[in-house]
Amino acid sequence: MKGLFDIAKFDSYKENNRLEVKRANGGLPIALWETYSAFANTYGGVIILGVKEREDKIWETTGLKAADKEKLLDDLWNLLHNRQKVNANLLTEDDIEVYDVGEDLIIVIYVPMAKRDQRPIYINDDLFDGTFRRDHSGDYHCTKSQVKAMLRDQTDDTIDMKVLDDIPMEDLNYETIHAYRNSHRALRPGHPFERLDDNEYLRSIGAAAISDNDKKLHPTAAGMLMFGDEYNIVRQFPEFFLDYRETLDPATRWTDRLQSSSGEWSGNIFDFYYRVYNKLIKDIKVPFKTVNGVRIDNTPVHDALREALANCLVNADYFGVRGVVIRKEQDKLILENPGYIRTGKK
Repeated sequence: MKGLFDIAKFDSYKENNRLEVKRANGGLPIALWETYSAFANTYGGVIILGVKEREDKIWETTGLKAADKEKLLDDLWNLLHNRQKVNANLLTEDDIEVYDVGEDLIIVIYVPMAKRDQRPIYINDDLFDGTFRRDHSGDYHCTKSQVKAMLRDQTDDTIDMKVLDDIPMEDLNYETIHAYRNSHRALRPGHPFERLDDNEYLRSIGAAAISDNDKKLHPTAAGMLMFGDEYNIVRQFPEFFLDYRETLDPATRWTDRLQSSSGEWSGNIFDFYYRVYNKLIKDIKVPFKTVNGVRIDNTPVHDALREALANCLVNADYFGVRGVVIRKEQDKLILENPGYIRTGKK
């Protein structure tokens, strides 16, 4: 975090998604707290008091003096510990630095990225209207769905571990389950799971679990997403939607499309993965290569596509709006999903 700001480079900085300047003449600016929330809920950032950005984007100090320092810092710490102003203080004394720039003084505040179980960070004792995120060089109100996604993400148990007590095992798509088992068998021949019946197998991989309510086996949310039929999945995840769009001819809206809601196939994640992956690789050139006399049809590009597609599907928030959208265009491949990666961007 400290690497985001270097006083020696002061004259070269401009505001961006990690740097924000505020005048602070006459006291702490009200907008400081919106930026504090936005940085904490995104990837962290630096707030610099006593600086303004001119129209030409050049920074200049605003005339803070040593006499202003103590009151600004006292007010800052008092408000950080006031739960009516901000719901959590993420700062330590090491996160604040004071510098002399010419005859003026600036205060540099390093705001860390909040941990998953701390978000959302909100202000003015208002969860929904007081939660912000950083985008480019501005602070924006989070939507209710974004706030709810942060709240869901606080728990150690992910949503897909939930046991669906009201769903019988028969509601899963056993054609998909058998296709998955065949893939597992081909990848790991002789694995102990091969000996299990379908229900025991699903329980072993986390797709089913014993309910605390009726002590019977039911699908988990993950099992329903992976192996359910779309019409059953949307009863648990109303915003669930998987969409593949191929646009290789600019004159045509799309040259190929696959949607989970079409009713022509199961619409679950596992079947979507394989159908889309086969569409993505059909144009990849495979150079001739053999290992021990066996032709190798896999390339690093295949590996990258599998990894990208799997991560896009696994890290999606299926309560989030818009769903998963995979777009194959003439010169690029775009994979979009709602939600945030629990392990962090890096």
